[in-house]
Amino acid sequence: MEFKDLDPILHNELRLKIMAVLDSLDDADFVYLRTITKSSSGNLSVQLSKLQEVGYIKVSSHGAGRSSHTVCRITDTGAAAFRDYQQALLSFFASPNAR
Repeated sequence: MEFKDLDPILHNELRLKIMAVLDSLDDADFVYLRTITKSSSGNLSVQLSKLQEVGYIKVSSHGAGRSSHTVCRITDTGAAAFRDYQQALLSFFASPNAR
C-alpha cells in the first residue's frame, strides 16, 4: 500500500472547506464563505490570506471600510491542487487487495 502526501495547505479543515466551496462556484463573497463554513471573520480572513499567498485563490476587495465587498475565486493552480489533494486522500482508503 502506498500513501500519497497530503498538501499541508489544504490539510486544514477551514481551508479545505473554503476550497470545496470555491471549487463548486465561480466565486463567493466573504459573508457567504463565513456563513457556509461557520467560521469567525478573523479566522476566515487568516485562512483566505494563506490560500492567496500560495496562489490557490484570488481575493478581490471593492470599496472601503464597512461598505467593502470581498470576493474570492479559485485559481487554476488551486483547482489542480484541490484535485491532487482529493486523489491523495483517496489513496488512504484504497484496498490493498485491489492492486
